[in-house]
Amino acid sequence: MTDEHAKPDGGLTAEEQAVLDEIEEKNVDFLRLQFTDILGVVKNVSVPAHQAEKAFTEGIYFDGSSIEGFVRIQESDMRLVPDPDTFAVLPWRSDGNGDSGAARLICDIVDTDGEPFAGGPRQVLKSVLEEAEEMGYSVSIGPEPEFFLFKTDDEGNATTIPHDNGGYFDLAPKDLASDVRKEIIFTLEEMGFEIEASHHEVAEGQHEINFKYDDALTTADNIATFRAVVRAVASQHDLHATFMPKPIADINGSGMHSHISLFDEDGNAFADDDDEFNLSETAYQFMGGILNHAPAFTAVTNPTVNSYKRLVPGYEAPIYVAWSDTNRSALVRVPDAAGVSARFEVRSPDPSCNPYLGMASLIAAGLDGIKTEADPGDPVREDIYEFDDAKRQEYGIETLPPNLGAAVEDLEADEVLQEALGPHTSEKFAEAKSQEFSEYLTQVSEWEEDRYLETF
Repeated sequence: MTDEHAKPDGGLTAEEQAVLDEIEEKNVDFLRLQFTDILGVVKNVSVPAHQAEKAFTEGIYFDGSSIEGFVRIQESDMRLVPDPDTFAVLPWRSDGNGDSGAARLICDIVDTDGEPFAGGPRQVLKSVLEEAEEMGYSVSIGPEPEFFLFKTDDEGNATTIPHDNGGYFDLAPKDLASDVRKEIIFTLEEMGFEIEASHHEVAEGQHEINFKYDDALTTADNIATFRAVVRAVASQHDLHATFMPKPIADINGSGMHSHISLFDEDGNAFADDDDEFNLSETAYQFMGGILNHAPAFTAVTNPTVNSYKRLVPGYEAPIYVAWSDTNRSALVRVPDAAGVSARFEVRSPDPSCNPYLGMASLIAAGLDGIKTEADPGDPVREDIYEFDDAKRQEYGIETLPPNLGAAVEDLEADEVLQEALGPHTSEKFAEAKSQEFSEYLTQVSEWEEDRYLETF
Protein backbone atom coordinates (compact mmCIF):
# COMPACT_ATOMS: atom_id res chain seq x y z
CA MET A 1 0.00 0.00 0.00
CA THR A 2 1.54 3.28 -1.04
CA ASP A 3 2.04 6.00 1.57
CA GLU A 4 -0.50 8.69 0.77
CA HIS A 5 1.12 11.04 3.26
CA ALA A 6 4.80 10.89 2.29
CA LYS A 7 6.60 13.80 3.90
CA PRO A 8 8.48 16.24 1.63
CA ASP A 9 12.06 16.48 2.97
CA GLY A 10 10.89 15.42 6.43
CA GLY A 11 8.44 18.32 6.77
CA LEU A 12 4.65 18.42 6.83
CA THR A 13 2.52 16.88 4.11
CA ALA A 14 -0.19 18.97 2.47
CA GLU A 15 -2.81 17.02 4.47
CA GLU A 16 -1.02 17.70 7.77
CA GLN A 17 -0.66 21.40 7.00
CA ALA A 18 -4.36 21.56 6.17
CA VAL A 19 -5.09 20.14 9.64
CA LEU A 20 -2.91 22.82 11.28
CA ASP A 21 -4.77 25.49 9.32
CA GLU A 22 -8.14 24.08 10.42
CA ILE A 23 -7.02 23.93 14.06
CA GLU A 24 -6.24 27.65 13.90
CA GLU A 25 -9.36 28.53 11.94
CA LYS A 26 -11.69 26.71 14.35
CA ASN A 27 -9.92 27.81 17.53
CA VAL A 28 -9.15 24.28 18.67
CA ASP A 29 -7.39 24.31 22.04
CA PHE A 30 -6.78 20.60 22.68
CA LEU A 31 -6.25 17.50 20.58
CA ARG A 32 -7.31 14.02 21.60
CA LEU A 33 -4.90 11.57 20.03
CA GLN A 34 -6.88 8.33 19.89
CA PHE A 35 -6.01 4.68 19.34
CA THR A 36 -7.43 1.35 20.48
CA ASP A 37 -5.96 -1.39 22.62
CA ILE A 38 -6.12 -5.03 21.58
CA LEU A 39 -9.64 -5.37 23.05
CA GLY A 40 -10.95 -2.42 21.02
CA VAL A 41 -11.22 0.00 23.93
CA VAL A 42 -10.55 3.54 22.74
CA LYS A 43 -7.62 5.20 24.49
CA ASN A 44 -6.55 8.80 24.10
CA VAL A 45 -3.80 11.22 25.02
CA SER A 46 -4.78 14.89 25.22
CA VAL A 47 -2.22 17.45 24.10
CA PRO A 48 -2.43 21.22 23.60
CA ALA A 49 -3.24 22.11 20.02
CA HIS A 50 0.14 23.84 19.60
CA GLN A 51 1.71 20.37 19.84
CA ALA A 52 0.02 19.29 16.58
CA GLU A 53 3.03 19.94 14.34
CA LYS A 54 5.29 17.99 16.70
CA ALA A 55 2.76 15.14 16.74
CA PHE A 56 2.91 14.95 12.95
CA THR A 57 6.68 15.27 12.58
CA GLU A 58 7.95 13.42 15.65
CA GLY A 59 4.99 11.64 17.22
CA ILE A 60 3.90 11.75 20.85
CA TYR A 61 5.54 9.26 23.22
CA PHE A 62 3.51 7.08 25.56
CA ASP A 63 4.04 4.01 27.76
CA GLY A 64 3.04 1.01 25.64
CA SER A 65 3.44 -1.42 28.55
CA SER A 66 0.39 0.11 30.22
CA ILE A 67 -1.89 -0.71 27.27
CA GLU A 68 -3.71 -4.05 27.07
CA GLY A 69 -1.91 -6.40 24.68
CA PHE A 70 0.88 -4.06 23.59
CA VAL A 71 4.46 -4.53 24.87
CA ARG A 72 6.49 -5.57 27.91
CA ILE A 73 7.75 -3.13 30.52
CA GLN A 74 11.33 -3.29 29.21
CA GLU A 75 10.24 -2.07 25.75
CA SER A 76 7.57 0.41 26.75
CA ASP A 77 8.46 3.57 24.80
CA MET A 78 6.12 3.94 21.81
CA ARG A 79 4.90 6.85 19.73
CA LEU A 80 1.50 7.97 18.48
CA VAL A 81 1.58 9.35 14.94
CA PRO A 82 -1.72 11.01 13.91
CA ASP A 83 -3.42 10.23 10.60
CA PRO A 84 -4.42 13.66 9.21
CA ASP A 85 -7.36 12.14 7.31
CA THR A 86 -9.05 11.42 10.66
CA PHE A 87 -9.12 14.99 11.98
CA ALA A 88 -12.54 15.96 13.35
CA VAL A 89 -13.73 18.64 15.76
CA LEU A 90 -15.64 17.18 18.71
CA PRO A 91 -19.02 18.95 18.58
CA TRP A 92 -19.97 18.22 22.20
CA ARG A 93 -16.88 20.13 23.37
CA SER A 94 -17.94 23.43 21.77
CA ASP A 95 -18.59 26.33 24.13
CA GLY A 96 -21.24 27.81 21.85
CA ASN A 97 -19.20 30.95 21.14
CA GLY A 98 -17.21 29.69 18.19
CA ASP A 99 -14.45 28.13 20.30
CA SER A 100 -14.47 24.44 19.46
CA GLY A 101 -12.30 23.41 22.36
CA ALA A 102 -11.23 19.93 21.27
CA ALA A 103 -10.65 17.85 18.19
CA ARG A 104 -9.80 14.22 17.55
CA LEU A 105 -7.07 12.53 15.52
CA ILE A 106 -6.81 8.76 15.20
CA CYS A 107 -3.23 7.58 15.47
CA ASP A 108 -0.97 4.86 14.21
CA ILE A 109 1.56 3.42 16.65
CA VAL A 110 5.30 3.44 15.99
CA ASP A 111 7.81 1.39 18.00
CA THR A 112 11.23 2.43 19.32
CA ASP A 113 12.85 1.61 15.97
CA GLY A 114 10.57 4.01 14.13
CA GLU A 115 8.68 1.15 12.47
CA PRO A 116 4.90 0.65 12.54
CA PHE A 117 4.04 -1.44 15.60
CA ALA A 118 2.89 -4.79 14.17
CA GLY A 119 0.70 -5.40 17.23
CA GLY A 120 -1.30 -2.21 16.81
CA PRO A 121 -4.87 -3.15 15.76
CA ARG A 122 -4.98 -0.41 13.10
CA GLN A 123 -1.69 -1.67 11.66
CA VAL A 124 -3.03 -5.24 11.57
CA LEU A 125 -5.91 -4.06 9.39
CA LYS A 126 -3.56 -2.01 7.21
CA SER A 127 -1.41 -5.09 6.61
CA VAL A 128 -4.42 -7.15 5.51
CA LEU A 129 -5.52 -4.32 3.21
CA GLU A 130 -2.02 -4.25 1.70
CA GLU A 131 -2.47 -7.92 0.84
CA ALA A 132 -5.82 -7.13 -0.78
CA GLU A 133 -4.18 -4.34 -2.78
CA GLU A 134 -1.44 -6.69 -3.96
CA MET A 135 -4.22 -8.97 -5.23
CA GLY A 136 -5.74 -6.02 -7.09
CA TYR A 137 -8.59 -5.18 -4.72
CA SER A 138 -9.80 -2.47 -2.41
CA VAL A 139 -12.32 -3.41 0.28
CA SER A 140 -15.52 -1.57 1.17
CA ILE A 141 -17.57 -2.32 4.28
CA GLY A 142 -20.88 -0.92 5.49
CA PRO A 143 -21.68 -1.71 9.15
CA GLU A 144 -25.03 -1.75 10.95
CA PRO A 145 -24.18 -1.32 14.65
CA GLU A 146 -26.96 -1.80 17.20
CA PHE A 147 -27.02 -0.57 20.79
CA PHE A 148 -29.25 -0.16 23.83
CA LEU A 149 -30.17 3.01 25.68
CA PHE A 150 -30.78 2.43 29.38
CA LYS A 151 -31.81 4.71 32.21
CA THR A 152 -29.32 5.63 34.90
CA ASP A 153 -29.97 5.62 38.64
CA ASP A 154 -29.80 8.61 41.00
CA GLU A 155 -26.02 8.26 41.26
CA GLY A 156 -25.62 8.17 37.48
CA ASN A 157 -24.82 4.46 37.33
CA ALA A 158 -26.09 2.33 34.46
CA THR A 159 -29.19 0.20 34.90
CA THR A 160 -30.77 -2.30 32.52
CA ILE A 161 -34.09 -0.43 32.48
CA PRO A 162 -34.84 0.45 28.82
CA HIS A 163 -35.38 4.11 28.08
CA ASP A 164 -38.52 3.28 26.06
CA ASN A 165 -40.90 0.44 25.30
CA GLY A 166 -40.81 0.76 21.53
CA GLY A 167 -40.34 -2.04 19.02
CA TYR A 168 -39.07 -2.50 15.47
CA PHE A 169 -39.50 0.71 13.42
CA ASP A 170 -41.81 2.21 16.06
CA LEU A 171 -42.46 5.96 16.14
CA ALA A 172 -43.03 8.34 19.05
CA PRO A 173 -44.56 8.24 21.60
CA LYS A 174 -43.38 4.63 22.04
CA ASP A 175 -39.94 5.45 20.65
CA LEU A 176 -38.98 8.02 23.28
CA ALA A 177 -35.37 7.99 22.12
CA SER A 178 -36.03 9.38 18.64
CA ASP A 179 -34.75 12.81 19.71
CA VAL A 180 -31.62 11.24 21.19
CA ARG A 181 -31.00 9.37 17.93
CA LYS A 182 -31.45 12.60 16.00
CA GLU A 183 -28.86 14.33 18.17
CA ILE A 184 -26.47 11.41 17.70
CA ILE A 185 -26.95 11.64 13.93
CA PHE A 186 -26.43 15.42 13.85
CA THR A 187 -23.25 15.01 15.90
CA LEU A 188 -21.95 12.28 13.60
CA GLU A 189 -22.72 14.36 10.53
CA GLU A 190 -20.79 17.29 12.00
CA MET A 191 -17.85 14.90 12.26
CA GLY A 192 -18.11 13.90 8.60
CA PHE A 193 -20.32 10.81 8.71
CA GLU A 194 -22.89 10.16 5.99
CA ILE A 195 -25.87 8.57 7.74
CA GLU A 196 -28.09 6.35 5.63
CA ALA A 197 -30.81 5.29 8.08
CA SER A 198 -31.75 4.99 11.73
CA HIS A 199 -34.60 3.25 13.49
CA HIS A 200 -35.78 1.58 16.65
CA GLU A 201 -34.81 -2.08 16.77
CA VAL A 202 -36.80 -5.12 17.90
CA ALA A 203 -36.12 -5.00 21.63
CA GLU A 204 -37.22 -2.27 24.03
CA GLY A 205 -34.51 0.37 24.30
CA GLN A 206 -32.63 -1.01 21.28
CA HIS A 207 -31.58 1.12 18.31
CA GLU A 208 -29.67 0.99 15.04
CA ILE A 209 -27.94 3.74 13.07
CA ASN A 210 -26.42 2.85 9.70
CA PHE A 211 -23.70 4.93 8.09
CA LYS A 212 -22.61 4.76 4.47
CA TYR A 213 -20.12 2.11 3.41
CA ASP A 214 -16.53 3.23 3.00
CA ASP A 215 -13.09 1.75 2.59
CA ALA A 216 -12.38 -0.76 5.35
CA LEU A 217 -9.87 1.38 7.28
CA THR A 218 -12.20 4.39 7.36
CA THR A 219 -15.08 2.12 8.37
CA ALA A 220 -13.11 0.71 11.30
CA ASP A 221 -12.16 4.26 12.37
CA ASN A 222 -15.82 5.26 12.06
CA ILE A 223 -17.03 2.37 14.24
CA ALA A 224 -14.65 3.41 17.03
CA THR A 225 -15.81 7.02 16.70
CA PHE A 226 -19.47 5.99 16.49
CA ARG A 227 -19.34 4.18 19.82
CA ALA A 228 -17.73 7.18 21.51
CA VAL A 229 -20.29 9.62 20.07
CA VAL A 230 -23.29 7.46 21.03
CA ARG A 231 -22.06 7.17 24.60
CA ALA A 232 -21.27 10.89 24.88
CA VAL A 233 -24.67 12.05 23.55
CA ALA A 234 -26.54 9.50 25.67
CA SER A 235 -24.71 10.70 28.77
CA GLN A 236 -25.86 14.26 28.07
CA HIS A 237 -29.43 12.95 28.33
CA ASP A 238 -28.72 11.06 31.60
CA LEU A 239 -28.83 7.77 29.71
CA HIS A 240 -26.32 4.97 29.37
CA ALA A 241 -25.58 3.60 25.90
CA THR A 242 -24.15 0.10 25.73
CA PHE A 243 -22.81 -2.02 22.88
CA MET A 244 -22.87 -5.11 25.09
CA PRO A 245 -24.18 -7.86 22.80
CA LYS A 246 -26.80 -9.30 25.18
CA PRO A 247 -27.50 -7.02 28.15
CA ILE A 248 -30.92 -8.56 28.94
CA ALA A 249 -31.88 -12.24 28.84
CA ASP A 250 -34.73 -13.51 26.66
CA ILE A 251 -34.77 -10.60 24.22
CA ASN A 252 -32.83 -9.86 21.03
CA GLY A 253 -29.17 -8.94 21.38
CA SER A 254 -27.18 -6.33 19.48
CA GLY A 255 -25.30 -7.25 16.34
CA MET A 256 -23.19 -5.38 13.82
CA HIS A 257 -24.13 -6.84 10.44
CA SER A 258 -21.36 -5.97 7.99
CA HIS A 259 -21.91 -5.53 4.24
CA ILE A 260 -18.76 -6.33 2.23
CA SER A 261 -17.73 -5.77 -1.37
CA LEU A 262 -14.43 -5.71 -3.27
CA PHE A 263 -13.50 -3.25 -6.00
CA ASP A 264 -10.89 -3.59 -8.72
CA GLU A 265 -9.87 -1.43 -11.67
CA ASP A 266 -13.11 -2.37 -13.47
CA GLY A 267 -15.46 -1.52 -10.59
CA ASN A 268 -17.30 -3.79 -8.17
CA ALA A 269 -15.51 -7.14 -8.35
CA PHE A 270 -18.52 -8.81 -6.68
CA ALA A 271 -20.95 -7.81 -9.45
CA ASP A 272 -22.25 -10.09 -12.21
CA ASP A 273 -25.65 -9.14 -13.59
CA ASP A 274 -25.93 -12.50 -15.36
CA ASP A 275 -25.89 -14.40 -12.07
CA GLU A 276 -29.11 -15.29 -10.22
CA PHE A 277 -27.89 -13.39 -7.16
CA ASN A 278 -25.96 -10.74 -9.12
CA LEU A 279 -22.69 -12.08 -7.70
CA SER A 280 -19.44 -12.85 -9.51
CA GLU A 281 -17.21 -15.90 -9.13
CA THR A 282 -14.89 -13.71 -7.04
CA ALA A 283 -17.78 -12.92 -4.69
CA TYR A 284 -18.64 -16.59 -4.26
CA GLN A 285 -14.99 -17.48 -3.55
CA PHE A 286 -14.71 -14.67 -1.01
CA MET A 287 -17.94 -15.90 0.59
CA GLY A 288 -16.53 -19.43 0.65
CA GLY A 289 -13.53 -18.14 2.58
CA ILE A 290 -15.85 -16.41 5.06
CA LEU A 291 -17.75 -19.65 5.67
CA ASN A 292 -14.59 -21.77 5.90
CA HIS A 293 -12.97 -19.53 8.52
CA ALA A 294 -16.13 -18.50 10.40
CA PRO A 295 -15.47 -20.64 13.50
CA ALA A 296 -12.04 -19.03 13.88
CA PHE A 297 -12.88 -15.38 13.22
CA THR A 298 -15.82 -15.61 15.62
CA ALA A 299 -13.38 -15.23 18.52
CA VAL A 300 -12.46 -11.82 17.08
CA THR A 301 -15.84 -10.60 15.79
CA ASN A 302 -17.66 -11.87 18.91
CA PRO A 303 -14.97 -11.42 21.54
CA THR A 304 -16.74 -11.49 24.90
CA VAL A 305 -18.30 -14.18 27.06
CA ASN A 306 -21.55 -12.27 26.67
CA SER A 307 -21.34 -12.45 22.85
CA TYR A 308 -22.37 -16.10 22.98
CA LYS A 309 -25.54 -15.29 24.91
CA ARG A 310 -26.61 -13.54 21.68
CA LEU A 311 -25.53 -16.37 19.36
CA VAL A 312 -28.35 -18.74 20.25
CA PRO A 313 -31.41 -19.88 18.25
CA GLY A 314 -34.65 -17.94 18.47
CA TYR A 315 -33.48 -14.33 18.46
CA GLU A 316 -32.58 -13.78 14.78
CA ALA A 317 -28.91 -14.39 15.55
CA PRO A 318 -26.98 -16.19 12.80
CA ILE A 319 -25.34 -19.23 14.35
CA TYR A 320 -25.39 -21.50 11.29
CA VAL A 321 -22.47 -21.48 8.84
CA ALA A 322 -24.43 -21.18 5.59
CA TRP A 323 -25.60 -18.51 3.15
CA SER A 324 -28.94 -17.42 1.75
CA ASP A 325 -30.63 -14.60 -0.11
CA THR A 326 -33.71 -14.42 2.13
CA ASN A 327 -32.93 -16.43 5.23
CA ARG A 328 -31.75 -14.44 8.24
CA SER A 329 -30.88 -17.59 10.17
CA ALA A 330 -27.82 -18.01 7.93
CA LEU A 331 -24.42 -16.49 8.64
CA VAL A 332 -24.24 -14.75 5.24
CA ARG A 333 -27.17 -13.08 3.51
CA VAL A 334 -27.19 -11.75 -0.06
CA PRO A 335 -29.43 -8.67 -0.38
CA ASP A 336 -31.24 -7.83 -3.60
CA ALA A 337 -28.58 -5.53 -5.04
CA ALA A 338 -26.75 -5.42 -8.36
CA GLY A 339 -24.03 -3.52 -10.19
CA VAL A 340 -22.04 -1.14 -8.04
CA SER A 341 -24.16 -2.15 -5.01
CA ALA A 342 -23.53 -5.91 -5.31
CA ARG A 343 -22.44 -7.25 -1.94
CA PHE A 344 -23.22 -9.70 0.80
CA GLU A 345 -23.85 -9.28 4.51
CA VAL A 346 -22.00 -11.12 7.27
CA ARG A 347 -24.49 -11.18 10.15
CA SER A 348 -22.53 -12.67 13.05
CA PRO A 349 -20.24 -9.79 14.24
CA ASP A 350 -21.33 -7.81 17.27
CA PRO A 351 -20.48 -4.22 18.24
CA SER A 352 -18.26 -5.17 21.19
CA CYS A 353 -15.49 -6.28 18.82
CA ASN A 354 -12.30 -4.41 18.09
CA PRO A 355 -13.33 -2.95 14.71
CA TYR A 356 -9.81 -3.13 13.26
CA LEU A 357 -9.21 -6.75 14.20
CA GLY A 358 -12.78 -7.73 13.34
CA MET A 359 -12.60 -6.24 9.84
CA ALA A 360 -9.09 -7.65 9.33
CA SER A 361 -10.30 -11.15 10.21
CA LEU A 362 -13.27 -11.04 7.85
CA ILE A 363 -11.18 -9.70 4.98
CA ALA A 364 -8.34 -12.20 5.52
CA ALA A 365 -10.87 -15.05 5.52
CA GLY A 366 -12.41 -13.84 2.27
CA LEU A 367 -9.09 -13.26 0.53
CA ASP A 368 -8.06 -16.80 1.41
CA GLY A 369 -11.27 -17.95 -0.23
CA ILE A 370 -10.22 -16.24 -3.47
CA LYS A 371 -6.74 -17.75 -3.29
CA THR A 372 -8.09 -21.27 -2.71
CA GLU A 373 -11.13 -20.86 -5.01
CA ALA A 374 -13.39 -21.79 -2.11
CA ASP A 375 -16.92 -22.98 -2.86
CA PRO A 376 -19.65 -21.66 -0.52
CA GLY A 377 -22.09 -24.35 -1.65
CA ASP A 378 -25.75 -23.79 -2.43
CA PRO A 379 -27.94 -21.25 -0.66
CA VAL A 380 -30.21 -22.46 2.14
CA ARG A 381 -33.63 -20.87 1.78
CA GLU A 382 -35.37 -22.82 4.54
CA ASP A 383 -35.45 -21.68 8.18
CA ILE A 384 -32.39 -23.45 9.62
CA TYR A 385 -33.68 -22.85 13.15
CA GLU A 386 -36.33 -25.50 12.41
CA PHE A 387 -33.79 -28.12 11.25
CA ASP A 388 -32.98 -31.02 13.54
CA ASP A 389 -29.41 -32.31 13.83
CA ALA A 390 -29.93 -34.93 11.15
CA LYS A 391 -31.17 -32.40 8.60
CA ARG A 392 -28.33 -29.99 9.37
CA GLN A 393 -25.89 -32.86 8.81
CA GLU A 394 -27.63 -33.69 5.54
CA TYR A 395 -27.13 -30.08 4.38
CA GLY A 396 -23.57 -30.00 5.75
CA ILE A 397 -24.35 -27.00 7.98
CA GLU A 398 -22.02 -26.39 10.90
CA THR A 399 -22.65 -24.05 13.83
CA LEU A 400 -20.51 -21.28 15.23
CA PRO A 401 -18.55 -22.01 18.44
CA PRO A 402 -20.88 -22.27 21.46
CA ASN A 403 -18.71 -20.16 23.76
CA LEU A 404 -15.65 -17.93 23.86
CA GLY A 405 -13.33 -20.73 24.96
CA ALA A 406 -14.21 -22.90 21.96
CA ALA A 407 -13.91 -19.90 19.64
CA VAL A 408 -10.39 -19.11 20.88
CA GLU A 409 -9.40 -22.74 20.27
CA ASP A 410 -10.69 -22.48 16.69
CA LEU A 411 -8.78 -19.23 16.22
CA GLU A 412 -5.54 -20.73 17.50
CA ALA A 413 -5.92 -23.65 15.07
CA ASP A 414 -6.50 -21.45 12.01
CA GLU A 415 -3.19 -20.69 10.28
CA VAL A 416 -4.68 -18.14 7.89
CA LEU A 417 -6.09 -15.95 10.64
CA GLN A 418 -3.03 -16.44 12.83
CA GLU A 419 -0.90 -15.07 10.00
CA ALA A 420 -3.33 -12.21 9.31
CA LEU A 421 -3.34 -11.08 12.95
CA GLY A 422 0.41 -11.58 13.27
CA PRO A 423 2.25 -13.49 16.00
CA HIS A 424 2.10 -10.66 18.55
CA THR A 425 -1.61 -9.88 18.24
CA SER A 426 -2.77 -13.48 17.87
CA GLU A 427 -0.84 -14.53 20.98
CA LYS A 428 -1.87 -11.57 23.15
CA PHE A 429 -5.50 -11.73 22.01
CA ALA A 430 -5.83 -15.46 22.69
CA GLU A 431 -4.13 -15.04 26.05
CA ALA A 432 -6.49 -12.25 27.12
CA LYS A 433 -9.60 -14.06 25.94
CA SER A 434 -8.62 -17.42 27.44
CA GLN A 435 -8.14 -15.69 30.77
CA GLU A 436 -11.51 -13.97 30.43
CA PHE A 437 -13.23 -17.29 29.75
CA SER A 438 -11.44 -19.01 32.64
CA GLU A 439 -12.53 -16.26 35.03
CA TYR A 440 -16.10 -16.56 33.77
CA LEU A 441 -16.16 -20.32 34.41
CA THR A 442 -15.33 -19.78 38.08
CA GLN A 443 -18.14 -17.29 38.70
CA VAL A 444 -21.43 -18.23 40.36
CA SER A 445 -24.38 -16.48 38.74
CA GLU A 446 -27.68 -15.35 40.22
CA TRP A 447 -29.39 -17.94 38.00
CA GLU A 448 -27.38 -20.72 39.66
CA GLU A 449 -28.20 -19.43 43.12
CA ASP A 450 -31.91 -19.27 42.30
CA ARG A 451 -31.86 -22.75 40.79
CA TYR A 452 -29.69 -24.71 43.19
CA LEU A 453 -29.21 -22.95 46.53
CA GLU A 454 -32.35 -24.25 48.18
CA THR A 455 -32.82 -27.33 46.00
CA PHE A 456 -29.65 -29.14 47.02
